[in-house]
Amino acid sequence: MIHYGKTGIGRARGVAVAALAMLGALAIAPVAPGQAHAAELKVWRHGIIQAKSDAGIIMMVTQGFAQKEGLKLEISQFKADVIGLKALIAGEVDSYEGGPGGAMIAASRGADVRVIGCHWPGLPHGIFVRANIHSAKDLVGKTIAISSPGAMPDMLARALLERDGVSPDQVKFANLGGDADRFKALAAGVVAAAVVSNEYTPIATKEGLKLLVPGRELLPNYMRVCIMTSGKVLREKHDLAVRFLAAEMKALHFAMTHRDATLALTREITGVKPDDPRPAFIYDDALRTHAVDPTLAIPRAKFAWLQAQSIKSGEQPKPVDLSTFLDDSVRREALALIAK
Repeated sequence: MIHYGKTGIGRARGVAVAALAMLGALAIAPVAPGQAHAAELKVWRHGIIQAKSDAGIIMMVTQGFAQKEGLKLEISQFKADVIGLKALIAGEVDSYEGGPGGAMIAASRGADVRVIGCHWPGLPHGIFVRANIHSAKDLVGKTIAISSPGAMPDMLARALLERDGVSPDQVKFANLGGDADRFKALAAGVVAAAVVSNEYTPIATKEGLKLLVPGRELLPNYMRVCIMTSGKVLREKHDLAVRFLAAEMKALHFAMTHRDATLALTREITGVKPDDPRPAFIYDDALRTHAVDPTLAIPRAKFAWLQAQSIKSGEQPKPVDLSTFLDDSVRREALALIAK
């Protein structure tokens, strides 16, 4: 049952290429619930950020792909990735997905957190503002809606302020939960700016709002979604972790090659109306910009940049050993499993 409530370089690349070729060659499709015996399935508990207009991509793995890998997938939804991080540390989930910044900060403070794959390395968010705001200088004395300190919305807002020469002390930051909450606050005039997904672009004008700057311009090296787990989970459930990543890879490949099915799943999960333009907008943008990576590659250089930013901002007290924090072994085994 799914509950809706993350030896050499040449050889590794060869395995990845072979796995991608296999994904393309196989007619990968969702599996009917009756094709696997429930008694044989092993539970894997995974947390995601609250489902929105990209839900069909993010949650395609629930459509039989995990079951085909012998997993009973239990999904929990969180308003922010920091809640997913807390759930992982508390042992309430086996993995969660979200921005890796908070996980890196936690690891620098001794938390046993590992990144095992990144499937949405691009940043589809942006800073939306009232129509009378033209730059960060117009935000002086006003409020910007973010999620939590140190998380992606906070980093994006501060990057804008730095670019336009505005001190963070000259504005106010408000923790207003998820994208939907922040957009509503902006539309109601509670805040002057908000960091939200670019899926709101098609409906912003009707609310008297506009996109001031795309997030990918301010933070080109920021990674939107990675999958995190713990060293404890990897020691105790290594095989299940491999199977979970294999299921994610197959599901993501299917999602990005089956537009209609993915949009239909998004509408089913979120309950949005067929004429809501947001699911199609976010899907087409992800496809056009190659934002989703079904191989779950872990871009080490981007993590080095992220760590430098976290230390610079004072959120991260000391560097973490990226060779430990970034665990690519599970991903490589998942690619090998698919390639067989």
